[in-house]
Amino acid sequence: MVFALALALIAIAGGAFVTYLFDEEAPLAARLCMGACIGFAALGLCGFILASFLGFGILTLLLVSALLALPLLLLTNARRRKRWQADLNETVRGVRRAILHPARRTNIYMLFYALVVVLLWLVFDRAMMTQPDGILTGVKNNYGDLPFHLSIITRFTDGANFPPEDPTFAGTRFTYPFIADFVAACFVRAGASLRQAMFLENYVLAISFVGLLHRFTLKLTRDWLAGLIAPVLVLFSGGLGWWNFFTESKWSEDGLLGVLFHLEQQFTINDYGYRWGNTLTTLLVPQRSILLGLPLALIVFTLWWTSRPVDEEGKREKVKGKRKETKTQRPSSLLPSSFYLLPSTRRMIAAGAIAGLLPLIHAHTFIVVMMVGAVIFLLTGLKQWRAWIAFFIVAVVIAGPQMWWSTHGSAVRAGDFLGWQPGWDSGKENVFWFWFKNTGLLIPLITLALLWREGKARKPLVPPELLLFYLPFLLCFMIPNLIKLAPWIWDNIKVLFYWFIASVPLVALLLARLLRGRLMLRAASVVLLLTLTLAGMLDVWSVAARVVEYSIFDDEGVAFAERVKEKTPPRSTILHAPTFNSPIFLTGRRTVMGYPGHVISHGIAFQPRQREIGQIYAGGADAETLISKYGVEYLVVGPQERHPNSGLRINYSFLERFQLIIGDEKECLAGEIDESREKYGYCLYKIARP
Repeated sequence: MVFALALALIAIAGGAFVTYLFDEEAPLAARLCMGACIGFAALGLCGFILASFLGFGILTLLLVSALLALPLLLLTNARRRKRWQADLNETVRGVRRAILHPARRTNIYMLFYALVVVLLWLVFDRAMMTQPDGILTGVKNNYGDLPFHLSIITRFTDGANFPPEDPTFAGTRFTYPFIADFVAACFVRAGASLRQAMFLENYVLAISFVGLLHRFTLKLTRDWLAGLIAPVLVLFSGGLGWWNFFTESKWSEDGLLGVLFHLEQQFTINDYGYRWGNTLTTLLVPQRSILLGLPLALIVFTLWWTSRPVDEEGKREKVKGKRKETKTQRPSSLLPSSFYLLPSTRRMIAAGAIAGLLPLIHAHTFIVVMMVGAVIFLLTGLKQWRAWIAFFIVAVVIAGPQMWWSTHGSAVRAGDFLGWQPGWDSGKENVFWFWFKNTGLLIPLITLALLWREGKARKPLVPPELLLFYLPFLLCFMIPNLIKLAPWIWDNIKVLFYWFIASVPLVALLLARLLRGRLMLRAASVVLLLTLTLAGMLDVWSVAARVVEYSIFDDEGVAFAERVKEKTPPRSTILHAPTFNSPIFLTGRRTVMGYPGHVISHGIAFQPRQREIGQIYAGGADAETLISKYGVEYLVVGPQERHPNSGLRINYSFLERFQLIIGDEKECLAGEIDESREKYGYCLYKIARP
């Protein structure tokens, strides 16, 4: 675990020092947040490339550590070394002032981030739990996703999955963005357990996301209070599901507190037409790729905003002045000072480089960044077209090889990702009521913020330049409400969410203005904030308060996975029931087919293979031929295969021709599950190769 922590710190430090090349004004805390995301992205991409050629061992981790540490050479530049020392001294002075002479705003900041740190710890600590009775999760939406991500990680650490195959569909190129899981695999390879590796990555990225959202809102609104409200709106996002909570409490014998401490249902996403979900419990915990892609996108958005021509003139004068003062004593450095480019151009090049990292991190985020960037360029960027062209060129040069590599020879059916489907996931429900129920007063408040005028001069709350910057993000709402962008329609939220992220600063600014008004306006602001966040708070509370737990792998399944790793080669192919929680996912071995829901979400036709798996277990005439077709080397018979709902009819006579290498023979041939028995053992058969 020590090496894993050191690897994470090197990645964060290297990424933080890179920010000195393009962001002159960022405080040290913001640099660390940016550094964590950039560093982890570089760790994943560079580590994957090196592991593909050198193998996934300690040598690869040492080499990638050296690469991640290269930005520390920027300290050889006297000017940047001074800037680093100034940032460090300013941070130390700020902490000292906060302790010795705390001001009201400082106290609020400290309390806010203390609560964020504790909250995120409590939530992500429940993402994966290892206990004597197996592997569990405290997040309902993570019940199906966790085994999938564990299968990706173990395929790298224990299955030598280079080049990557789909862990749910053997023999198929893996097109799912896997870098976030490969980062966790690096930490596992460096000595961390699966739980430690996932928690380390998740926790650092979640804190970084909050810090970057805070800074993004500050840059857009120039309002410190709005900067604090925005993360609250995002972390506790939800709709009007809180109404169901009070309805339940009214009719419950346990009363309000009794229901609160026994929450088993979700109030932001359920079968009652609530599909928006909560950011933490629906997206950031189960959807690991967006947890890395989202903060990287926020860095890009912030760089776009701070590169506007409106800010450039004043900064240009400062840059000229600095150049004039230091012309005769410019220090030598590894790179030319400031690259002889204007700050805005350097920021846009950096934004392009960060955007270019995204295809293998989170493909939907890459599409959003490029689409929104193109529209912002057409609306506001023509005056600095050279900087924008540099952004697109750099992004495409870095992203192009990743896109080609991930799609070349893919079994994905592109037609499954696009289709006409108005209303997103509203089904037969009225689309206007659907959105009001799912987001509450969010859309009316966005509209009010855009229309709000202040003072005699009727000055708009949202300045014209901010309005133009915001408008392209509306495409992230309109397009997913018309077109299906993924085989599973709910996945449109991966685009919809960026409309929400861009809208939150406007709503936060409006609420901040109301909080500074008269008593009635303050009360209205608090009520509005509660209506927007109460359902999300309930869902987050059910996780943080350890109200419920969901078992995924029992203790026998975990023990079976360890024995499979002992008895089988790393790249062996194993046949098991097409289910989401087969213990084989913990082994890193190739699986003929996993959960159909995961396979279809990747755009792969699974029905023929699923039928043929059933034919193999049934021991039909074609069973031997199909075993040879899929290269099956081992076959599992366990609780998942025996279960009546598995869809499998096991021919136990057929199994007798294979060698039993794990399990008791009587137990393995005992037939389907008898409900009177609590547990059935796991059996592994070795298929004799001709």
